[in-house]
Parts: sequence; C-alpha cells; structure tokens
Amino acid sequence: MELFQSALYKTNAAVIATEDLVLVVDPCWLPGEVERIRAHAEAIRNGRPVYLLFTHSDFDHILGWGAFPGASVIASESFAAKPGNEREKILEEIRAFDDGYYLDRDYPIAYPAVDHVISGDGAVLEIGGTRLVFYQSPGHNPDGLFTVVEPLGVWIAGDYLSDVEFPFIHADSRQYEESLAKVEPILGRHRVNLLIPGHGACTSDVDEIRRRRDRDIAYITRLRESVRAGDQAAIDALIDGYAYPRNMRDYHRKNQERIRGELGL
Repeated sequence: MELFQSALYKTNAAVIATEDLVLVVDPCWLPGEVERIRAHAEAIRNGRPVYLLFTHSDFDHILGWGAFPGASVIASESFAAKPGNEREKILEEIRAFDDGYYLDRDYPIAYPAVDHVISGDGAVLEIGGTRLVFYQSPGHNPDGLFTVVEPLGVWIAGDYLSDVEFPFIHADSRQYEESLAKVEPILGRHRVNLLIPGHGACTSDVDEIRRRRDRDIAYITRLRESVRAGDQAAIDALIDGYAYPRNMRDYHRKNQERIRGELGL
C-alpha cells in the first residue's frame, strides 16, 4: 500500500494492492500529484484490475477520475444518484479551481460514472480473496462511504476522523453524529490495522480512532448547545488550539450557520 498526501489540505489518496486488484482511493489534487498516483498504480498493476473508490463527491476528491480510464468505479448509492444540476455545480468547482491557479490537466473533467453502486451498511464487494465492506457515512456531505479493505484491515474513512480538522458539516449535523456512531460497531466487526482519513495523519492506534470520534462528537454537541444558548464566546472557543486558524474559522462559522438553520433560529 502506498499513501499519497497532497500539498493541499493534507488530503489523502491511496493505492492499495492485494493479490486480486489495485484499489485507488480519491486521487487528488494537483495534476502532477494525480499523475504520480496514476503512474504508481500502473507500475504495480501487473495485470490486475484497477478499481477506483470515491469516499464522497466533494470536488477535491473526484477531480482525478479522468486520469484512470477503464478503472471500475465504486461509490455510494447517493453518489451515483446525484442530480445533474448538483453534478454540474461540482464540476464547476473543479473548473474554477483549475482556472484560479492556471492549472492544465491532460484528462477530461467529468462526474464519475459508478460501476459498483453501494447501498446500506455492511454491503460487501468480493474480488477474489479481497473483501470490501461498506458503511454509509452521510453528514459531512450527503453521499459519504466508509470502506474496510479485508483482510488488510484498512479503514478508508473519507472526511471523518481527522486529526487536523473538526467536523466540516456540509449536509446535516445529526447525520454526522449517526456516522460517527458507526465507529464502535466497525471496530467491533473488523480488525482495523490502519485508518486513512480524508485529511491529516493516518493512524494504526484504535484508541486514537476513538479519541478522534469522541472529540468530534463533543464538538457537534457543544456547538449545538452554544448556538441554542446564543453564547458566541463559547462557540468561538470550540476551535481553540486547531492549526490553520484563518481557514478553520471560516468552516467553523459555516457550521454555526448550518446548525442555526437546523434549530430554526
């Protein structure tokens, strides 16, 4: 297995090889970074099929799809069912990013066509002796997907359980809590040897996974309580100690506004 962490937002992509397949996870961000991921996958392929796993549909996680023609795509049912207008909005985010930094890509920008549509929790995709076990994880956005690669014990978490980010709630805070509530059942059903979050450091420490879960649950709970109470000082204090404060304050403010909306305030 090879991990690729982008220079942007500490975003994690991965190439995971088993006897049966090469699994590429969320190839991103910059054209040169995507090319290194593609070249590595091709170099180790040795005749095995390539599968491309998207943890969710945020533009930074799907923008590398066109670099892997012929790969079979795995994503959640909600990802596959996204309406055309929402797909176009995501593609426009990719175009705006590339235009903003004068970036050129040698592959087309398009929304991924999904070959393996994953529904429900506990769904399994078996390729030879490799088992991919899936759990839906909405909340960060509507179409997240947790994946455990067996027998390697690799848990691909998407934009959850990061050590550098508090929850970025782009969809629904209750759904985010429900996704975090799946941590303990997953740890109970699988021997997790490595957690790969969408951003930040990976970890092989199960206690660390639980600490990240507990911290994220506490953040949402306290933010909801503070918003309900109108306590701006308490809201502001919730992200004390996080790195990259200028960026984090913006996401924290967006979380505050979303929860205000959920509470009808």
